[in-house]
Amino acid sequence: MQTSTHPRALTGSTLVLLALLSVFGAIIGIQLLTSLGVTPNTSIIGALIAMLIARIPLGFLRRFRSVHEQNLAQSAISSATFGAANSLLLPIAVPFLMGRNDLVMPMFIGVSLAMLLDGYLLYRMFDTRIFPASGAWPPGTAAAEAIKAGDEGGKQAGVLGLGIGVGLVGTWLGVPMSAFGTAFLGNIWALSMFGVGLLIRAYAQPVAGVDINAIYLPHGLMIGAGLVALLQVIGQIRQRRGGRADAAAAAAPAATPPVSGAAVAGAPALKSQGAAGATDDAGHISYNLGKTLRLGAIAYIVLAALIALGSGLYSEMSLPMLVLFVFYAAFAAFVHEMIVGIAAMHSGWFPAFAVALITLLIGMLLGFPPIALVMLCGFSAATGPAFADMGYDLKAGYMLRGHGADPRFELEGRRQQLAAGMLAFVIAIPMVYFSFGTYFAQNLIPPVAKVYVATIKAGIAPDVAGKLLMWAIPGAIIQFVGGPRRQLGVLLSTGLLILNASAGWAVLVGIALRLVIQQRWGDSARSKAEVFAAGCIAGDALYSFFNSMARAHVKTK
Repeated sequence: MQTSTHPRALTGSTLVLLALLSVFGAIIGIQLLTSLGVTPNTSIIGALIAMLIARIPLGFLRRFRSVHEQNLAQSAISSATFGAANSLLLPIAVPFLMGRNDLVMPMFIGVSLAMLLDGYLLYRMFDTRIFPASGAWPPGTAAAEAIKAGDEGGKQAGVLGLGIGVGLVGTWLGVPMSAFGTAFLGNIWALSMFGVGLLIRAYAQPVAGVDINAIYLPHGLMIGAGLVALLQVIGQIRQRRGGRADAAAAAAPAATPPVSGAAVAGAPALKSQGAAGATDDAGHISYNLGKTLRLGAIAYIVLAALIALGSGLYSEMSLPMLVLFVFYAAFAAFVHEMIVGIAAMHSGWFPAFAVALITLLIGMLLGFPPIALVMLCGFSAATGPAFADMGYDLKAGYMLRGHGADPRFELEGRRQQLAAGMLAFVIAIPMVYFSFGTYFAQNLIPPVAKVYVATIKAGIAPDVAGKLLMWAIPGAIIQFVGGPRRQLGVLLSTGLLILNASAGWAVLVGIALRLVIQQRWGDSARSKAEVFAAGCIAGDALYSFFNSMARAHVKTK
């Protein structure tokens, strides 16, 4: 249901619904992370709730029949879920488990600000060369297809419904249908490496007798691939600047004097510009990527300094070591965010916990004291999940708004999604603040926080640095060879960090079917296959959500 103006997130009944969904989402995230150690994607749940409300025969609820209202609903609930659980509760559990309750509040303040920055940066980076709107973003695609099917009906709705049914049954049988569905949506090269990584991790020990986790192979590969990926991002920014400068020079008459720095830098290519960014002649809507990355870098340095100040690290470390901590913590948080975002965009899976562990290991090698490691670990773990989730939501909105066909409408929709996400984050902050003490008192603590604390207490073996460096070299080479569009190194490392053999088989079988369908029926069948795949992902999400809720209820009885 297309409208001339996009619904506003912070007015009337929409605001009330988004606030209630945010409270609900925060409760879900906290409950499931503490009881089961997982955080489900609740986007589909938010959209379904909005659809059901729209069917209530009351005039003021009729507005929720709009797919854009439903998009705002799914954006709010998923932001609250990931924000409350991954960005807030998990980090503050680390100082609590270390017996340093005095560090909980400095950590909480720091990660709350980092979460807000996280979502805002993805909003600014969406539809750039690094995070293009055309990327897979599988959970976002699934949410959009579900919302469209509910609105339009017809054959596509039937295909989506079939996919949801297959997804529900497959997940019930133990097949990770989200991985299977993702195989039809993402870059084949990237997903192939992801699937290969999953299988290597699963079968290296039973088949070859090698525990690749014990020799730090996945961690080293991710370090090398992540550093090269960061250099590739910088290269893309420089390439974009060079292209814009060349285009501006070619377009300007030889006798015309330059009028301003902005014009020479590429302003002639812009059709419109406003608070949400700008649109160019190709229809892309984005902020200046270089400025966004600089903003993120500076903001993370400031937040790292605030955390160091609030936790009293200045009394525990020499001035050079304190400066090193601030800059490394900011760098680790920023790189963690980028790696998690890239993996999420291509595969729908992101190794947030594992990459935070990698930054912790490097911090230990740098010689930071335990208190500094606690703050570093929590700060790094807080960045990434909210970033990736915002990408899923914006992808769903982008599809529902017609893939950017109307730039002004797309800009406004993106702004409203940001408002919905920020509302959810702001509501998640007091929800966690007033509830974490009750959960921790009952020993309901995120399991991964216990892994971080155990790692800090155990220290690091002398040969770990050599292993990380050794495996970083092939990781860097693979990432370099694949280039920034395929992200082979990052996706291979992501798979190696996750122990899930069935997901690896599901991805590779899905890719094989995708190639067969494309070769036999061509592009005519691609659209239906993608809708069916989105249904599989949605079915997996629905089953996983309700199954997790049931398991959590049984566990806490």
